[in-house]
Amino acid sequence: MNKPDLLRLILTQLTDELETLTRGARASYAAATDPDSKAENKYDTRTLEASYVARGQAQRVAEVQEAMRHFQVLLGRAAEAHEEVAIGSVLRLTDGMAEDCYFMGPAAGGTEVQFEGREVLVITPTSPLGQKLMGKKVGATVTLQPGRPALRLVSVA
Repeated sequence: MNKPDLLRLILTQLTDELETLTRGARASYAAATDPDSKAENKYDTRTLEASYVARGQAQRVAEVQEAMRHFQVLLGRAAEAHEEVAIGSVLRLTDGMAEDCYFMGPAAGGTEVQFEGREVLVITPTSPLGQKLMGKKVGATVTLQPGRPALRLVSVA
């Protein structure tokens, strides 16, 4: 798997998300500051609600920008090989029936991309799966929930 290409694809996905979030943040800011949206009575909370939305979207924009900075740093180090799971690892897990592909990212957990015919899910070291996988080597198994099949680490790159 070509890791630099995967990282560029993730960055493209984050760029698209950032553009969408930025448009939404601008629109909600405009709604919150529009003089025509002043409260008509003490029960009218449109302006207050719009300001909460604007603040939340602005925070999300900042989070995506920070994630993009982290992935750009990783892109510069994409050639590094990993023998154990670390940030920047591409890994495959199997439950014996299906095999899933993950990228251990510094941020943007939950981001999904289609790469080389596979779905690749970004996980982070702070996620439940990421916590269990960090530092593991090929052949290691992890169990996420009691009573569910263990996942075996098939490859780390």
